[in-house]
Amino acid sequence: MIVLAVQEKSRTNIYVDVNMKNQAKEIFNQYGLSLSQAVNIFLTQSVLNRGLPFDVKIPNDETLQAMKDVETGENYEDVTLEDLKK
Repeated sequence: MIVLAVQEKSRTNIYVDVNMKNQAKEIFNQYGLSLSQAVNIFLTQSVLNRGLPFDVKIPNDETLQAMKDVETGENYEDVTLEDLKK
């Protein structure tokens, strides 16, 4: 005989960016998941990992400066494939 545990559910309201939510729903739909199911997977993995279920990396100062330089077009030079072969 199989006994299934009844899990108590709680309704939670969160505020998210509308565009982000819609994009995420499209991705989850490809896996046959609802937004609620995907959030429950995230929460379950967070508990199992005792933290976020993915790495969160904060760029160091050098990386932040390089990112800023790319955005502003500063401190870089054009390099061709031929230059790299030298």
